[in-house]
Amino acid sequence: MANEGQASTSSNAFSFISKGWREVKDSADADLQLMKHRANEFKNLATSFDRELENLFKFNSASAIRSSPRSEIDFVKKLQPKLSEFRRVYSSPDFSKKVLEKWGPRSRIRIDLSAIKNALVSEGENRDGVMEFDRVRRGRPLKFSEFWGEWKGDGEAEDEERQSNKDWEPIRALKTRLKEFEKREFLGGFKNSEFVEKFKSSLKSMYKEPAESKAVPPLDVTELLACLVRQSEPFLDQLGVRRNVCEKIVESLCSKSKNQLLHPLSSGESSVLDSENINDELDLRIASVLQSTGHSYDGGFWTDHAKNDPSDQKRHVAIVTTASLPWMTGTAVNPLFRAAYLAESAKQNVTLLVPWLCKSDQELVYPSDVTFTSPEEQETYIRNWLEERVGFKADFKISFYPGKFSKERRSIIPAGDTSQFIPSKDADIAILEEPEHLNWYHHGKRWTDKFNHVVGVVHTNYLEYIKREKNGALQAFFVKHINNWVTRAYCDKVLRLSAATQDLPRSVICNVHGVNPKFLRIGEKVAADRELGQETFSKGAYFLGKMVWAKGYRELIDLLAKHKNNLDGFKLDVYGNGEDANEVQSTAKSLDLNLNFLKGRDHADDSLHGYKVFINPSVSDVLCTATAEALAMGKFVVCANHPSNEFFRSFPNCLTYETPEDFVAKVKEAMESDPKPLTPEQRYNLSWEAATQRFMEYSDLDKVLNKDNNGAKSSVGNGKKISKSVSVPSLTGMVDGGLAFAHYCLTGNEFLRLCTGAIPGTRDYDKQHCKDLHLLPPHVENPIYGW
Repeated sequence: MANEGQASTSSNAFSFISKGWREVKDSADADLQLMKHRANEFKNLATSFDRELENLFKFNSASAIRSSPRSEIDFVKKLQPKLSEFRRVYSSPDFSKKVLEKWGPRSRIRIDLSAIKNALVSEGENRDGVMEFDRVRRGRPLKFSEFWGEWKGDGEAEDEERQSNKDWEPIRALKTRLKEFEKREFLGGFKNSEFVEKFKSSLKSMYKEPAESKAVPPLDVTELLACLVRQSEPFLDQLGVRRNVCEKIVESLCSKSKNQLLHPLSSGESSVLDSENINDELDLRIASVLQSTGHSYDGGFWTDHAKNDPSDQKRHVAIVTTASLPWMTGTAVNPLFRAAYLAESAKQNVTLLVPWLCKSDQELVYPSDVTFTSPEEQETYIRNWLEERVGFKADFKISFYPGKFSKERRSIIPAGDTSQFIPSKDADIAILEEPEHLNWYHHGKRWTDKFNHVVGVVHTNYLEYIKREKNGALQAFFVKHINNWVTRAYCDKVLRLSAATQDLPRSVICNVHGVNPKFLRIGEKVAADRELGQETFSKGAYFLGKMVWAKGYRELIDLLAKHKNNLDGFKLDVYGNGEDANEVQSTAKSLDLNLNFLKGRDHADDSLHGYKVFINPSVSDVLCTATAEALAMGKFVVCANHPSNEFFRSFPNCLTYETPEDFVAKVKEAMESDPKPLTPEQRYNLSWEAATQRFMEYSDLDKVLNKDNNGAKSSVGNGKKISKSVSVPSLTGMVDGGLAFAHYCLTGNEFLRLCTGAIPGTRDYDKQHCKDLHLLPPHVENPIYGW
C-alpha cells in the first residue's frame, strides 16, 4: 500500500509540474507576441512622428516666427540633425527583426535616447518628464511618455538587467507555481518518497564536496633513518657495505615503528614488514606525507625533464646493441630477435640501433670477406637473414650509429654520442644491450634524461675475460667499479642473464634470450623421426664456438689431456674460427688429442643435425646460446656446473659436471644413451615468445607501457593512487646524476680517454662515417661557442 501511495503521489506531482510548464510556455508565447506587436506600434509611431516633424519644417519661416517663440525655432534647428540620424536607424527594414532578437527573456533591449530626451527637456517645457505638442494625433495630445516608458537610458537599463530574471513574466509564473506546489498538503508525503531520495542522491553525485584532508602523522626518527640508509646504498656500496646488509638495517628500523603504521590502515589491519614489501611500504609512507603537505618535486640539479611525452600516442622502444650481422656473436643475434618479437605484438614501435663500421673495419670483423658499401645494403642482408629464420616479416626500423673496431678488446666501440641517433620524438624506452660496454666512453646526453625508461641487458662477463690478461686482477678491480658507475648512472633497470655476471646496481637475474625457431623445428623433426623408428643421430660429439681461448678451448684441452686414457677412442669434432685458431690447433696437436678441427659454420647447418652430444666446458660465458640451441635440437649437452648454466639444469638432456672425473662420466653416459624428447612446456621455455614475456615482466616494461599517460609511477594505498616518482626527492637520483655528470666530464678529455684504453678519435665520429651515414661534421652538429 505504501508503494502504491508513493506512486500515486509521484504521478500527481509530475502532472502538476507538467501543467505548470505548459502554462509557463503559453505565457511566454503571449509575451513574445506582445513584444512583436509593441515593436510594430513603435515603428508606426515613429514614422508618424517623422511626418509631423517634416510638416513642421515646411512651415513658412515668417508664420513660424509669428506663431512660435524664437526659442522654439532654435530648438527645432538643433533637433533636426539628431532626428535625421534617428530616422536612418528605425527606417531600416531589419529594425523590427533586430528588436525581437534582442528582446528576450534573459536580456532587455537598450536604445540610448538620452540625447533626444535631454534636448527636449532643455529646450522645451518639461512637465514631469512629459512633453506635449500642439499638433495632435487622433484628436489628442501626443505624450512622449507613451513610448519613453518602454525605452530606457543606460543607467536604468542596467538596473533592469540586474532584475531581468525576476521581472520576466514566465519566470515569475514558474516561481509562483512552485510556491503553490510547495504549499500542497501532499508535498509532505512526496518529500519522503523514493523518487525524491533518488533525485537528491543524483544531484549530490553531480557535485562532490572536497574530501576532508585526514591528518597524516609526520615521519618519525626511525623512518627517517630507514629512508636515509636506503637512499645511501650507492655510497655505502662504494665503501664495501653490501646491499643485503642495508636491506636488513632498513627492515630493522622499520620494524621498530610497527606501532606507527607505514600508511593508514583500517582498524583490525596490520602492516606486514618483510624484505619484499618494505621498500614499497616506505615509499608509500613518504609519498603520503609529502602529498598531505602539498609538496611537489619537479626534479633536481642533475635531472632533465625535457623528455618525450607518451600521452595519446603509440609507445616507442629503441634497442641499442654493440654488434651487427654478419658478425655471428650474441650481441648481434639476440637483440635482432628481441626487436622482431617485440614488434610482432604491434603494441609499440621498435627501432634497432646497430653499429656501422667503415670498410677497413668490416674486413677485420665480418667473416667470409663480406662487406657492405652502404647501410641500406647491410640492412637488406640483416632482414633477409632474420625473415628466413623467424618465418614472418618483422615490422621494425633499423638505424646505424658510427662505430670502430678495437683489435685489443676484440669488440666494437661507439664513436660519438650514440643517443643522438634516436630522434627526440621517439625517445621513450631504451634497451641497452651490454650497457657497460656502450657507456665506457659515452660522451653525450644521459640516457635516463632523454628516455623515460632505460633497461640494460648484460651479455658478457668482462671480469672473467680481463682476469686472463696481463695484470688482469688489477684491471678487473678498476673495470668492476667503472661498470658499477656507468650502469648506475645510465640505467633504470639491469637484467643479468645469469649469476655469472657482475652484481650490478638495480639488477635482477633472468634469462631473457630465446632460441631461433629454426632449432625448435629441427628438434620437432628429430622427435617425429624417432617415433617412426628412424635413426636420428648418426654422429657422436662436437663443440662449436669462436676459436679464442676464453670461449672454453683452454678448459676443453685441459680436460681431454688429463683424461686422454679414460676417454680412449673418444673423438671430438670442433667447429670455429677466431684469432687464436692457430695456437689452439698447435696446442692440441702437441698433446696428441683426438680433435678434428673444422671451419666454423651456422649451428643450424644440416651437417650438424646428426650429432648426439654437444660438449661445452666454458666457464666464461654468461649464457651460452649454442647450449640452448643444442637442447632445442634434442641433443645431449655436457656442460660445467656453473652459474651460466643454471637455466638449463631443469632440462633432462642437460648433464652437468663438477670435477674432471665427473666430466668423463657424463660424456660416457651421453654417448651410451639416447636423449629424451622435449615436452611442449620445455620447448616453449626455450622459445623467443617465452623470453619476450620474461623480458617484459622482469624489466618492468609491461608496467611502463601500461602506466598512466602522465608518466608518473604510482602506488595504491588506502584506496588512493599516490604518485612517487615526481613527488619524492630521491637522494639516489641525485647521486646517480652526479656520477653521470662526472663521467661526462672525464670522457670529454682525450688524454684521459686514451689512458683508459679508448680508441683515438672516438669521442666524435670521423669523416668516413660522415660520408657513409650522410652526417654533418661533428663541429657543425655540435658547435662550440666561446671567445
